[in-house]
Order: sequence, then structure tokens, then C-alpha cells
Amino acid sequence: MTTRRTRRTARSATLLAVAAAAAFSVTACQSTDNDASGPHKASTSAQSQAQNESPSLTSKNASAARTQTLVDGSKAKISKLDGQHYRAEIVSDGAVIATLDADGHDAGMDGNGMFVTLTPGGHISSWMDTGQQGPGTFNLEGGWKAKITKQDEDHYRAQIIGHDDVMGTIDANGHDAGLDANGISIVLTTGGLISSHE
Repeated sequence: MTTRRTRRTARSATLLAVAAAAAFSVTACQSTDNDASGPHKASTSAQSQAQNESPSLTSKNASAARTQTLVDGSKAKISKLDGQHYRAEIVSDGAVIATLDADGHDAGMDGNGMFVTLTPGGHISSWMDTGQQGPGTFNLEGGWKAKITKQDEDHYRAQIIGHDDVMGTIDANGHDAGLDANGISIVLTTGGLISSHE
């Protein structure tokens, strides 16, 4: 086996390991779009933030965007910025109303009762729900449980429990957070609201 081929094989193995680790992040966060503190509070700064960030979508590293319709009829314009870095602009009536940025970690948001997650692999999920209000312990889809604690104002943390052990943590500190737990999408808001979808 040549040195070049050995390097390529080692690199492929590393990429597979990174992809497997991303399937269930230990800590999830990164929604740059909102400050939602409840199930029906819309972001006031989402549109201006998205407009400030939009030039990076046309950078040399960005791939051509694909569009996906979300559950409420709005569109998600999804672009790959790097290996494990995707961005989704949520567009309604021709205007960008929110942006999700999954850079090595899953991202999530609550947009007035529509929950959305984006993974670093570019998979987006959306669903409508009223959620469950923390603090407390709640059953989630897929047999998971979430133990939600309030850390501070606009800061909630959820331990995701499976098989009687903590399998991951979602930290919503100043912005909503999302997690893909082996195919189950979970969003935690800064107001302690949690929702999951299979």
C-alpha cells in the first residue's frame, strides 16, 4: 500500500469517526437566530442577524444551497459551508426570518410553536408542538428522558437520559439549542421549553 493510499485510508477513518460522533453530540447548542423565551415569542433580531451573516453563504467554501419546505409552509435554504458546517436560512414571504448555524454541533430553534433542528451533516427537521415546560423531568420521543434545570435567566440545561444514564446535554444559554439523539430531534429553548420529534 502506498503512503498516499495509507493517508487517504486514515483520513477516511477519521471522517467516519467524526460523523459517528456528530450523530449524538455531547453538548448541543448554536442557534444564532433567536432569543425565544417561550413557545410563542418570535425573534426580533433574527432577520437583521441573518442579513449580516448572508455574505458568508456566498463565500468560496459555501456549496450551492438546496431548499426544503418546513412544516408551517416556510422554506429552509440550506448551504454547506464546510465539512461539518451547515447553515439554514428560514424564509417566509420572501424574507429571511431566522438562521440556524450547525458548526460541528446540532442547532435548534422554536419559531412560534414550530420547532426546527439542523445537524452538522445538513439534515433539517421541523414539527409543530406546544412542548413541555421545565424545570423538571419529561419523557421524550424514542424512549429518551430530559431532566431540565434552570441555570440562570434565559439559561436552561437539559440532561438527555437513556438506559438510566446521561447520554448528552443540551445547553440553551441566551439562544435556543437543538440535538439529534440518534434520529430523535430535540429542541430546548432559553425559557426551558422542550420538544422532541421522531
